[in-house]
Amino acid sequence: MAETTTTTHSVTVAQRPLVVSWAGKTDQGRRRDTNQDAFLAEYPLFIVADGMGGHAGGEIASRSTVERLQTIVTDGTVARPRIERALELAVGDIADHPETTDEGTGTTLTGVFLEFEGDEPHWVSLNIGDSRVYLLRDDRLVQVTTDHSVVQELIAAGKLSPEEAEGHPYSNVITRAVGASELTPPDYLTIDLRAGDRFVICSDGLTKELTDYGIQHFLRENAEPGPAVDAMLAAALENGGRDNVTIVVVQVSDAGDSSSTSDVSDS
Repeated sequence: MAETTTTTHSVTVAQRPLVVSWAGKTDQGRRRDTNQDAFLAEYPLFIVADGMGGHAGGEIASRSTVERLQTIVTDGTVARPRIERALELAVGDIADHPETTDEGTGTTLTGVFLEFEGDEPHWVSLNIGDSRVYLLRDDRLVQVTTDHSVVQELIAAGKLSPEEAEGHPYSNVITRAVGASELTPPDYLTIDLRAGDRFVICSDGLTKELTDYGIQHFLRENAEPGPAVDAMLAAALENGGRDNVTIVVVQVSDAGDSSSTSDVSDS
C-alpha cells in the first residue's frame, strides 16, 4: 500500500504564523464489493461522506456531495451559506440520477473548515449522520460531533449505555443524511485555532474497528498526518475491515516547528 502524502498550508493567527497540514485516504475494506465513501481534503475544507443505498446509490450520493463541495473550494469562498447551497444542489443531483431509485439513498457528511470572520480564522465542524470528527488537544481525545443515529438518541434518553450501543441491532441506522429526506442544515460547532491540535475525520468503517483509545494511540505514535492515516487504516483492516474505511487527519503546528515540514505544500 502506497504511503499517504501530507500536504501543508500556511495561515496567520494573531500575527503568529502557523502551518495546517493534512492527509486523507479511503479504502474499500475487506468485505464490501464497492467503496461508497468519499472525501475531500483541500484547504480550507476537510470532509468525509459515507454513502448508503441499493445498487450504486451510496457511491453516487457521496460522490455528488463531495463534487458540489469541491466547487465552492475551487471558487474560493467556503462559508456556511455556500455549504448549505452546495448540499441542496447535491440533493438534487442524487434525486435526478437514474441509478438512485432506492428511497434510502443518501450520505453522511462530516468534517471541519476554516472560517474567517474579521482577521482571526477559527475552525467550524459540520455534521450530518454518524461519521465523526475527533479532536486531540493537550493529549486528550474528544469526539467533537454528535452522531445522528437511533442508537445515539437511545443513549441520550438514558435507555442505552455506550457499551450496549456497540452491538445494538440498530447501530447502523442514522436519523439524518444528505439526500435521504428533506435536507436539514448540518450541525455546526466553532472551535478556536490552536497550534498542536489534531483532528481525525472518519467514516464509521474506522470506528467499528478502532476504539477512541486506539485512535489516540496511533496519533501519539505518528507525528505527521500521512503516517497517522496509514497506521489507523492498517489497524482497521487488520481488525476486520467490515466496512469502507475513510480517514482524514488535519493538524496545526507553529511555522517554526521542524515537525510541520511535509511532502507537499499548497501555500
